[in-house]
Amino acid sequence: MLPCAPFRPAAAHNGGMVPPGSVALVTGAARRLGRAIALRLAEGGLRVAVHYRGSAREAAAVVRRIRRAGGTARAFPADLSRAGAPARLVRSVERALGPVEVLVNSASVFGPTPVLGGRPGDMDPILALNLRAPWLLARAAAPGMVRRGRGRIVNLGDAAADRPLRDHGPYAASKAALHALTVSLSRDLAPAVQVNCVAPGAILLPKGAPASRRRRLERAIPAGRLGTPEEIAEAVAFFVFGPSFVTGEVLRVDGGRHGRG
Repeated sequence: MLPCAPFRPAAAHNGGMVPPGSVALVTGAARRLGRAIALRLAEGGLRVAVHYRGSAREAAAVVRRIRRAGGTARAFPADLSRAGAPARLVRSVERALGPVEVLVNSASVFGPTPVLGGRPGDMDPILALNLRAPWLLARAAAPGMVRRGRGRIVNLGDAAADRPLRDHGPYAASKAALHALTVSLSRDLAPAVQVNCVAPGAILLPKGAPASRRRRLERAIPAGRLGTPEEIAEAVAFFVFGPSFVTGEVLRVDGGRHGRG
């Protein structure tokens, strides 16, 4: 028996609601935030396409966990930085599991790209995965959603889009553009498809990050701590299972840090 149930908002309009058993494609679902999101959507009764690029073993573990809990999941490999890969991924998922009614764009690349001393092409792979891939995945999945009269797209942005980190200009730009793309898609695909964005703050530190960095971040966050992947997954679940009257939103989940100057 799966422990969590979908959100069932009182007095919500039924149009556009995602029924149990619908297919959710979660990109970057083998690890970190994507993994937590895939597990949460499975707990909500969705069949989950677990996308991965190089983390085949981790993706298989996510699939096994969902299946052991009584859910349905299957892993799908794809390098979404390649222009043709997003459409092929959607086709593969729909052949294997059925129409994609929920798309969560979680796959992302993060890393320093100094403007002084860097290379001209440093921005290209970041934009390809963080911005172009969500756009192409939406283009591939949205026509079916519109025909069926329902669908949910949730993008994973970043609270740092408004507070860029030093030497991370292309990353911040890619996430700021993804926030804008969210609003644009919400208008283009209305009323059938709701498109929203979750913008995490400090959740998981890079492997090997010093304890002093964690303490510094915790002092800067009004909530006094880092967030958890499960909290991001709950925010995504609200947009997936919640009222269809919510669209075009960018929800910061950062412990209140955005309110500090």
